Amino acid sequence: MATVIIPTPLRKFTNNTARLDIKADTIENTVHELTLNFPDLKKHLLDDKGQIRSFVNIFVGNDDIRDLQQGKTPVQTDTVISIVPAIAGGFA
Repeated sequence: MATVIIPTPLRKFTNNTARLDIKADTIENTVHELTLNFPDLKKHLLDDKGQIRSFVNIFVGNDDIRDLQQGKTPVQTDTVISIVPAIAGGFA
């Protein structure tokens, strides 16, 4: 199973779990499994069409899925997936 690292802001939706093991063959299926097991994550990860939100950054190892096959990026049993939500900022 692949290991998904849940960022601190989203852990409140995963019972404060930082790492989850998910059995899936692609990033899309991994996110689907996550949202089935933790429905409150859905609105934070997926848009109204069920696609990964554009501001959610997902990495397979050190590689952004946008530089790979996006949602179709294959997932192996030893894959480490990191979800990095966008953080708004500005000048003070």
